[in-house]
Amino acid sequence: MKVSKRTLIVLAAASVFAAPMAYAQGKDAIRIGVPTALTGPYGDLGDQVKRAMTLAVDQANAAGGVDGRKVEVRFLDTQAKADMARQQGEKLALSGFSLLMGSIASGEALAMGPMLERWDALYISTVNKADAITGASCSPRMFRVNRPDYTDAAVVKPWLETRKEAKWAVVAADIAWGRNSAGSFRKAAQETNRQVVSESFPPFGTNDYATYIQSVANSGATALWVALAGSDAVNFATQAKQFGLFDKVFTAGVSFVTDNTAKTLGAASKGIFGIINYSSTLDTPANKKFVAEWAKKYPGTTPSNFEGETYIGTQVLFQAIQKAGSVKPADVSKALSGGTFTTILGEQRLRKEDHQLVAPNYFGHVDLSAGVWKPIIDMSVPADLATPAPDGSCKKAG
Repeated sequence: MKVSKRTLIVLAAASVFAAPMAYAQGKDAIRIGVPTALTGPYGDLGDQVKRAMTLAVDQANAAGGVDGRKVEVRFLDTQAKADMARQQGEKLALSGFSLLMGSIASGEALAMGPMLERWDALYISTVNKADAITGASCSPRMFRVNRPDYTDAAVVKPWLETRKEAKWAVVAADIAWGRNSAGSFRKAAQETNRQVVSESFPPFGTNDYATYIQSVANSGATALWVALAGSDAVNFATQAKQFGLFDKVFTAGVSFVTDNTAKTLGAASKGIFGIINYSSTLDTPANKKFVAEWAKKYPGTTPSNFEGETYIGTQVLFQAIQKAGSVKPADVSKALSGGTFTTILGEQRLRKEDHQLVAPNYFGHVDLSAGVWKPIIDMSVPADLATPAPDGSCKKAG
């Protein structure tokens, strides 16, 4: 039979794709469901989660998949609302995307946690900070790779001891994480002989912060601790600058000193201090490689704190799947619990006792770096000190 040159080219092209396609058919795909805030006050944070997930998935598939499996991801909008997270999490899990991760508000994770075994799913937190997620409300199928509030508090106390300000005001979101953060800061202040003279808890999605700003100004505080994120943080900071609040009180916070907040505020963010859970400026080979790959995928940008932590979540998940040799949530959960994983922050252990990843933490301030306003690390706290031992409130992990 005579075969044309064109036929040979077609056959050659088919042979290139035949093996990978057949191999993928032999194993179930890895299906990751991401119920996250794509609209609303935390929409920008959801977009950050989406960028990090997309990069990780694209990298994995370009390298031939994970454990010989293609990686698929599906995003559904929750608007950072607990009831929507539960609905969207169930929808994802029941459609086969049962490896869940990436919600923003802590209430979302707390709403999904009790349902995970019923859905035959698991959940990995990469942003949620409420202590209860790996504490009193822990679940055999729920894990966290980002820093909870109590680990942030472990960084606040030694930093607070270096500050001269005695009277502090607190402005924190009226959600589980904000209340946690305010309580932790209050405790650290008491232990370092500082006084909290004012506390305000604006509702999630507040647009007008004038009343809260005036309350701080009238309190007699010489310093301010802020626990706001996303557009809440930007709106508060923009209005506080307009009112001249930052000129009158020293300001610091958690989830407030972020790449995106600094970018939005520009020079107005200079000198604002805060907890930095991840920074693209971390000087390690693994992080430098990640930042370079990020710049190729998203030219002209560097990964934010939430993007870095979400990427770590994918690294941990992929390695657990490789170890388990399975995509079944029950099997992957067993591989996650007590496992040690290689991440852009080095070797990290995911504790069996409470399913919390043991990680270093950082404190710093906003300044110019390569012509861009961004968080700069001033103080590093090693993982064993930054992640205190479990308090015993988690009874369901393991």
